[in-house]
Amino acid sequence: MLQAIEKNLTRGIKLLENISDEEYSNTTIAPYYSSIGGHTRHILDVFDCIFEGLQASNVNLIKRKRNTLVENKTAEGIQYFKSIISKLESIENHDLNEIIQVTDDLGEGVVTANYTIASVLIQAHSHAIHHFASVGYVISQLGIDLPDEDFGFNPTTPKKN
Repeated sequence: MLQAIEKNLTRGIKLLENISDEEYSNTTIAPYYSSIGGHTRHILDVFDCIFEGLQASNVNLIKRKRNTLVENKTAEGIQYFKSIISKLESIENHDLNEIIQVTDDLGEGVVTANYTIASVLIQAHSHAIHHFASVGYVISQLGIDLPDEDFGFNPTTPKKN
């Protein structure tokens, strides 16, 4: 599981290594006017919340850092990706079935629920793929090539023949 997450996050690094800061921070694409950098920061903030809360077994997904520098500078985005991948590698021998508390605001108030570490990582991974799909739309509108043919696709999505 950790290898699959790392492989997916590495796709983000590959993209950022091949675009300019202007492309990365561009917010002109309708309908949401969100940038590649905004999606990147959001994806990584979710993972960061997980790693920030693991030691206390209490992950708060509301406490995202929202570092605007990460949204605007590809070098900062790449460093954030590498930091998250390093933290992911550091839990390789951790019991991923350990029960932790996860807190989030689902739109009608704050909710806390029991998760395993594995389940919150799976959720963050699926969330990253979802946002990579949105990034795929933005980069196609900007005339940028996808980093690879699987970028933004869930592994269970049927392939076109």
